[in-house]
Amino acid sequence: MPAAELLALAPEDVAARLAYAQAARHATLELTQRAAWVSTARLLQSALAVPEAASWTVMLEYDLLRLEKRADLVILTDRAVLVLEIKDGAAAYSPADLRQAEDYALDLRDFHAGCRGLPVVPVLVATHAPPAPFNPPLIWHGVPQPFRANNRTLGETLLAAHAAIGAPANPLDHAAWFAAPYRPVPNVLEAATMLFDRHRSAEMVSARADAANLTRTTEAVRRAIETAREGGQHLAVFVTGIPGAGKTLCGLNIVFGALRGDGAAFLTGNAPLVEVLRESLVRQATSDGRRRNQSRGQAVTALQNVHRFLEHYVERPDERPAERVIVFDEAQRAWDRAQATRPSQRRGASKLTDSEPAHTLEIMGRHADWSVIVALIGNGQEINTGEAGLAEWGRVIAAAEGWRAVAPSRALSAPLAAQRLADGPQPWLTLDDDLDLTVPMRSVRDPQGAPWVDAVLSGDGEGAARIAREAGGVPYFVTRDLQAMRAALRHLSRGLRRAGLVASSGAKRLRAEGLGVQAADIPHWFLDRWPDIRASDALETYATEYDCQGLELDQVGLAWGGDMLRGPEGWHMRNLSGARWQTVRNPTERAFILNTYRVLLTRARYETVIWVPRGSPASDGPWHDPTRDAAELDAVAEHLLACGARPLATEPAAPVPERATLL
Repeated sequence: MPAAELLALAPEDVAARLAYAQAARHATLELTQRAAWVSTARLLQSALAVPEAASWTVMLEYDLLRLEKRADLVILTDRAVLVLEIKDGAAAYSPADLRQAEDYALDLRDFHAGCRGLPVVPVLVATHAPPAPFNPPLIWHGVPQPFRANNRTLGETLLAAHAAIGAPANPLDHAAWFAAPYRPVPNVLEAATMLFDRHRSAEMVSARADAANLTRTTEAVRRAIETAREGGQHLAVFVTGIPGAGKTLCGLNIVFGALRGDGAAFLTGNAPLVEVLRESLVRQATSDGRRRNQSRGQAVTALQNVHRFLEHYVERPDERPAERVIVFDEAQRAWDRAQATRPSQRRGASKLTDSEPAHTLEIMGRHADWSVIVALIGNGQEINTGEAGLAEWGRVIAAAEGWRAVAPSRALSAPLAAQRLADGPQPWLTLDDDLDLTVPMRSVRDPQGAPWVDAVLSGDGEGAARIAREAGGVPYFVTRDLQAMRAALRHLSRGLRRAGLVASSGAKRLRAEGLGVQAADIPHWFLDRWPDIRASDALETYATEYDCQGLELDQVGLAWGGDMLRGPEGWHMRNLSGARWQTVRNPTERAFILNTYRVLLTRARYETVIWVPRGSPASDGPWHDPTRDAAELDAVAEHLLACGARPLATEPAAPVPERATLL
């Protein structure tokens, strides 16, 4: 509302309007919340009763559409966006509250098109805190450090910040700001939580309505399911995509979105992903007042380990699954027959007698009328022995009576035969390129990150350098110092952004460089925050490719290991055997190691800081360690820098230019 209208209302009327809006969100309203709104209205009426604020626009409880994030107050002036977090009754400016205010401002800067090129100024108002010194810097654009005010200094703080920005050549058009799209890019955990909540699933869909690529693919899957339902068919639907294009989000939308009435389930062999998603849903549901056991039961039903799902129904050949639609995550990693039937030391003899694709078709085919398998395919992310690839899916579909498939043409064009669904057109296959996700969504600011990684790993140094140059830089930094990487991650992770360290499971000699502890409890690592020492942002432990595939962090610190080095003939892959590295010559094993680094290099939503250890130089004499030879590691760092990664400054400035914000 205009500031003048706010000044004309009674504080109780302001609170009543906010209460009405709260009810529309299906949210409960506490009396303490209503009292806080009345107090906030009085505070604003006092702070904004100046001529300079007469033309400002005030937005209370501004919804940021990511979990339950709502900024207490957003103010549009003629030159800036002010974001206020108000802590009524607070007697101090706590670090947590400062981070929260900063995070709201960063959200608007990154995701609201109307904030492009404008200062977005966070202000923490702790109403009973002592006055804070205020010497505003000259503000141009972006998000400065949060300012501090109390109930007596708020007005002068807002006016001082306003004056520090300076009069614009063209005043901010408030109507145009309201019309500009707000396009949040929730991470996987945020997306799952919003979709899991029936009241907020519509918000999740509308929040990503701008992502035409994702919307088109989700609609193609819906069409295929309707075709199977109406025609009484058994159908396998293959969704392909580049890393970070939203395959997991697409699958979660099927399970938790409009199709949840069909009892869809999300199946994955990625145990850490299941654990983290389940715990995240339970924590959020519990915070919303729902029972923990009930929420866990719902999460367990919707998110299942694919190996346990298959074993359950193989042991019960007369039982049909409750689900008619299943989403098979990372389906190219389904086990082949040899791996599926291999005895397990942990669980005894395997209960499976064929490949996982073959068992999946048999189990879902038990429905007499119709069923659908939505297979999510992560190109170039095969990282383990025994992964059957797309070829096994094609083989079993061709041999299974009554089954058909829909897939994009990408599924037929992979360079490796094992990753092709079929060699050319097939009578059982329909092509639909709407099922191919080609636009990166994980990288919030720079969509050129994924193509750059592809060029780096394919050995195309000139192509990678060209991508970086044309993009004005890519969000990848290189350092040779472990402590510098940690300091940079803490510097980059403003607000509530989350950082963490990752490393290859084959990087066995990192322990000699000072990093040798792998994360033991992945749900705590991804969900808890510092000062919990188990949290990722403690930067003490690292996650491997198995821990973090399918998940993401805001900032990533990648510790480069000795298992993949750069030589005159390209990438050199190795396995540590005893006290020595052994060259990996098997093409499949080499591809696994290459894909490990593809997974690790594409985990960040913002920046990735790559630490290449200095290693042991030859000058160490008798103490020279050939398992971490300095010259070999130097070659890796030089290659990454030649490809366009940036050398890490001691205190990196704004890591990515404002123009690169994804809007």
